[in-house]
Amino acid sequence: MELRGDGRRSWRDRLAGRGRTPVVAVAGVVGLVAVGAVLVLLPGAIVDHDLAGASVDARDRLKAVSDVRTTLLQALGGLAVLFGAYATWRQLRVSQDGLRATQEGYVTDRFSRAVDQLGSDKVDVRIGGLHALWRIAEHSARDREAILSILAAYLRTHLPWPPLTGPEDPAAPSAPLAPAVPSAETPINDVVPLEVRAADAQVALTGLGVLLLHPREQSWLNLSVTDLRRADCDGLWLTEVNLDRACMEAAGLYHANLTQASLVSTNLRHADLTTAILRRTRLALADLRGARLVATDLRDADFTEADLREANLRKADASGAVLHRADLRLADLRGSDLSTADLTGARLTGALTSARTRWPADFDPTTAGVVLTEDPGPEPPPLLQPPGITTEHPPLRSMG
Repeated sequence: MELRGDGRRSWRDRLAGRGRTPVVAVAGVVGLVAVGAVLVLLPGAIVDHDLAGASVDARDRLKAVSDVRTTLLQALGGLAVLFGAYATWRQLRVSQDGLRATQEGYVTDRFSRAVDQLGSDKVDVRIGGLHALWRIAEHSARDREAILSILAAYLRTHLPWPPLTGPEDPAAPSAPLAPAVPSAETPINDVVPLEVRAADAQVALTGLGVLLLHPREQSWLNLSVTDLRRADCDGLWLTEVNLDRACMEAAGLYHANLTQASLVSTNLRHADLTTAILRRTRLALADLRGARLVATDLRDADFTEADLREANLRKADASGAVLHRADLRLADLRGSDLSTADLTGARLTGALTSARTRWPADFDPTTAGVVLTEDPGPEPPPLLQPPGITTEHPPLRSMG
């Protein structure tokens, strides 16, 4: 349609519009005439055809014609209802398609603005962008995989391990008022919680751990070689997440779900994994010195050559776990279930055990150098425990 400078339609469009109106009117009149002809002429023809020349009373013939006409009217009425229902359905489909297109455009716009916010030099703007992505992922299943990848990439790039503490540190120009990034040699008691030193990264980690509650198509999410010291992961789902060679020292993982995650060579010293789920989790060569694994589900987990010195595994279920050549010296194994664990080559000198500790049928704990002691009894309620991210951790006797 052509528009003139004053916004009115051109003379060609006006003529075309005027030409269409009579055509529609004529078509409507023709249709009415056709329906009238059918109702007037067709019933008599049908009755005459059925009579096949037989002589009947005029009154009976008139009644038969009237019955046929009534049937035809009912059929036309039914067709009109069906046509109306089809037209309504089509209109509803068109409206739904239009609404869906509008919503897709709105989500795309929000997605773009949220991603732009991640590049801001203000931490509160970045946090707003992360929350926006989190909200989009909860309402848009088709965008969830992309947002999970974005959150994982955000953590990898903002929290590399070992940390970048020089002028090339990517976090330095974007958060000049944030605490300095602690070096890899900083004692854990001098490292502030992640939510304090990098609040935006903690939001990204929490969002990722909540969104993984939803079913997903991709099998692995990459968070390897990230600095997650004193991160708050309590209750988060980190199933099938690659955390190889990450530093999660003193991280709070209370009741977290790490089923089938990979933590090969990961630093988990002093981490709180109380009541966490580590079923079929890969922890080969991981450093778990001083970690709390009280009442933790360790079934079928792989601890090959892992360092578990001074770890607390009281009442842990390690049935089927692979502890091949694992170092369990000075660990607390009171009440733990090791009945079907693979303890080939495991070192257990000085490990605390009790009468409730369950061993494999062919394993003799007395020759392994364990210390038999009293069972500690019921564990204190977790709500009475100080938060893991603020706990002062004593130096490990096995350090050095």
